[in-house]
Amino acid sequence: MQSFKELGLSAPIMQALEDLGFENPTPIQQKAIPTIMDDRRDLVALAQTGTGKTAAFSLPVISLTDQDNNNIQSLILCPTRELCIQITRDVESFTKYMKGFKVTAVYGGASISGQISELKRGTKMVVGTPGRVLDLISRRALKIQDIKWLVLDEADEMLNMGFQEDLDSILSETPETKQTLLFSATMPNEIARIAKRYMTDPVTIEMSERNSGSNTISHEYYSVPAKYRYEVLKRIADVNPDIYGIVFCRTRRETKEIADKLMADGYSADALYGDLSQAQRDYVMGKFRNRKIQMLVATDVAARGIDVNDITHVINYDLPDELELYIHRSGRTGRAGKTGISISILHSRESRKLRDLERMVGQKFEQKPVPEGRDVCEIQLWKLVDKIEKIKINESEISGFMPAIEERFAEMSREDMLKRFISMEFNSFLNYYKNAPDLNNIESGRGDRGDRGDRGSRGDSRGDIRGDRGARDGGGRGRARGNSEDYTRFFINVGTYGNMSAARMMGVINEKVGHKDTAVGRIDIMEKFSFFEVEKKFENEILDAFKDAQVDGKRVAVEVAQPENR
Repeated sequence: MQSFKELGLSAPIMQALEDLGFENPTPIQQKAIPTIMDDRRDLVALAQTGTGKTAAFSLPVISLTDQDNNNIQSLILCPTRELCIQITRDVESFTKYMKGFKVTAVYGGASISGQISELKRGTKMVVGTPGRVLDLISRRALKIQDIKWLVLDEADEMLNMGFQEDLDSILSETPETKQTLLFSATMPNEIARIAKRYMTDPVTIEMSERNSGSNTISHEYYSVPAKYRYEVLKRIADVNPDIYGIVFCRTRRETKEIADKLMADGYSADALYGDLSQAQRDYVMGKFRNRKIQMLVATDVAARGIDVNDITHVINYDLPDELELYIHRSGRTGRAGKTGISISILHSRESRKLRDLERMVGQKFEQKPVPEGRDVCEIQLWKLVDKIEKIKINESEISGFMPAIEERFAEMSREDMLKRFISMEFNSFLNYYKNAPDLNNIESGRGDRGDRGDRGSRGDSRGDIRGDRGARDGGGRGRARGNSEDYTRFFINVGTYGNMSAARMMGVINEKVGHKDTAVGRIDIMEKFSFFEVEKKFENEILDAFKDAQVDGKRVAVEVAQPENR
């Protein structure tokens, strides 16, 4: 295998690559970089997402850029704002030792006047989305008549998103002498048309992975009647407490519906779909990138251009209408040599699609049994035990309380204490799954008993994937005690914006009521309000205690809420 040193890249780039820990090029980089640098011919490179395409086109272009020329020398077009920002960041990291090399990102949803100012200050490379690039060209703020390199990244995605006319307009402004580099996961007729019309005798590099799954991705599926898909999704999350993945739905309506259900059931999730404003999209993506949410529910269009590292799972809640999109979906996991899992939740009528997918990917998909309640509970229990074992103890804060605690539990055995502690954290999870149906036998009529037990939310489910409520940045759960029918659900007009948490809510309830005998059930903390459950016999006591009550000097209102649909 060649190393980057053998590809003829400049010394400052090599120094930056060493800092980044890059030693050997990926297959697409190994083939594309010499073609771009040595042959100087136009290039069509066909490779799936996650194979290192950004470095494949940017490293040689950077290395060939004339440092003494302050005009725009290269233009990189890509389909989305997110990908535009990611490419720009990568280029900045590659050029950290190249004094005077400036790259400018231009995209919609941001101030165009600010981008015009950036361009006026001079830049050697522009990375942009087609719509904003065309807008800047029409304003004569972006001049591309003399560029030496034009890159079309994820060209098939740009066409799928309706940018064909924009691309034609932009390409018509570029000089014939430029080197055009087209990178795409698929080769639809429109891409072939662009190559024929705007490229000169292009070299074609086709990676073997273009129409097949990466060998770092395993492809699995679950087969259940369509009405049980959501229950299967929850069990997939429960049996993978460290999941960090994307759930793909076909429509924006279903995307929002599934995300809302997951959040209502206490999962760390949020939605990304077409109706969101750019600010809302940035907010959701920021949470996902920073791992404040573990599952992002998205449509194919909304997810285009997402470039997030270390995604463990891609879950196809629906198979895409165009099976080629499956390659784009699954390619978001198993990157940079890491392994990933692509899961499809199928119903029996999709067996033909499954066979088509297997032929296209070049791999046999493994059918997995739907995890049963006992399987989930065992995994979650050991996750809890592992968490307890590794928790950091704050000796200085705890030591002062230990004598009183030891006295309180003096007559309790170590085994009994462990059982009580585990039960306090885990009982509601066990109760939730004790009547869960066997979804593997649901079609034959077996496993229907207890079906309703797998449809509501879990109360105090404490696995890492839960406990946040997905409550738009916070939230939590109180301890679930007994049957929910024995509880009254209350609304209170304070949430995470008021520094409320589940633990603090329990403290406020005990403080206002004046004793600690109140049986508190589920607690859901939202941004501006919350819900909590209290045993029915304390209903009037709660209403009286919170009459004219204040929290942190602000008056709060508490009233009986409508019970949840369970």
